[in-house]
Amino acid sequence: MAKKKTLFECQACGFQSPRWLGKCTNCNEWDTMVELTTEQIKFVEEIKNSSKRGVKVKATPITEVMQEDIKRFSSGSKELDLVLGGGIVPASLTLIGGSPGIGKSTLLLKIAGNLAREGRSVLYVSGEESAGQIKLRADRLDANYKELFLLPEINLQSIIQEINSKDYGFIVIDSIQTLYSEDITSSAGSVTQVRTITFELMRVAKSMDIPIFIIGHITKDGSIAGPRVLEHMVDTVLYFEGDANSELRLLRGFKNRFGSTNEVGIFEMGKKGLLDAKSMAGRFFNKDKLASGSALTVMMEGSRPIIIEIQALVAESYGHPKRSSTGFDNSRLNMLLALLEKKLDLPLGTYDVFINISGGIKVNEPAVDLAIIASILSSYRDRELSSETLFLGEVSLTGEIREVSALTQRLKEMQTQGFTKAVIPNKPLEKTDIKCYIVNEVSKVIEWM
Repeated sequence: MAKKKTLFECQACGFQSPRWLGKCTNCNEWDTMVELTTEQIKFVEEIKNSSKRGVKVKATPITEVMQEDIKRFSSGSKELDLVLGGGIVPASLTLIGGSPGIGKSTLLLKIAGNLAREGRSVLYVSGEESAGQIKLRADRLDANYKELFLLPEINLQSIIQEINSKDYGFIVIDSIQTLYSEDITSSAGSVTQVRTITFELMRVAKSMDIPIFIIGHITKDGSIAGPRVLEHMVDTVLYFEGDANSELRLLRGFKNRFGSTNEVGIFEMGKKGLLDAKSMAGRFFNKDKLASGSALTVMMEGSRPIIIEIQALVAESYGHPKRSSTGFDNSRLNMLLALLEKKLDLPLGTYDVFINISGGIKVNEPAVDLAIIASILSSYRDRELSSETLFLGEVSLTGEIREVSALTQRLKEMQTQGFTKAVIPNKPLEKTDIKCYIVNEVSKVIEWM
């Protein structure tokens, strides 16, 4: 009698092993290995065998390949078009992730309504809500149009049958983890189901020239739930950021085969859903008066300069000193604190230090280092900084303050918002009305202050 074949699959990354493992050797997650049934093992073997029986193809010199012109169409939202690289690309597969309640379904229903208003047939597939629930949201978003069709369904075969029955120009799947395929015996949301359904949706998008947007749930660590291959299969991956209790939302691109991933879309949650934020001026800082521990700087979100307020609190520690930051890298904060102790002889080893980026925005560029140091010094000395002055500069481990990118754009934004002074590491290339103070070492910052 032949020995029964066993196969275990990780539910976090899709890694397969002939024996059970307490810890997945691929993604290092614990207790995620699940044994596949006989039918699932046969399905996996059929996929492997079909890939081996591929048709032989001949390589083509790149000089003989004709360049394809990507034709985009607008989503009706300038911010979403900006993140996508100029608009929606036909036959593209886009994945949108984010925490619950941040506005994924609201945004896509609004976009579906915009396209239906222009006469494009749109299919909105929901595996989480009934048609009546979606209708209530559509009333609030002004998305009631005849060309918008609702399909509350979780069976993949029924969804594809509906897609084939009508000439749709745009499809929304809400969400990928709720769908299941009859060809697979595992439950909805499993690695095998998500991987197979995504492959099938990608085939539909490419073969029928239909752009498909997929909503994905996220795990507690902020990544898309399901196998990692899900993000590799799609053309574009977008993540929503921001506090669900705040009115502002950021849509950031992490992968885009048709454009740049540097741009960020900024939306505002209102009575009529997520709308394009008209102006960022004054959203992330208080210009009237700065308290001690606050400093202003300009960060770049793609091609857009945004003035933000950095808040610091330095207080005596009664035990092990704490270092905590919200919206800023904690490791870089520790590096800057060590630099201040080394270069300025500040006894910060006996102080708790807390950093917060006002407005819930996250900063990932080193250009705000100088503002971080200025806010820490302001809180430590308990002295207020000028509300007319902004700090720009990257701080190195040697205490040197280095120049930042897009300095001209940042200074123009400062001038537009009425600021008059800037502490920067080098002179700007273009003439400006901003009075610039050149500071190239950390030790000179405290002299200026």
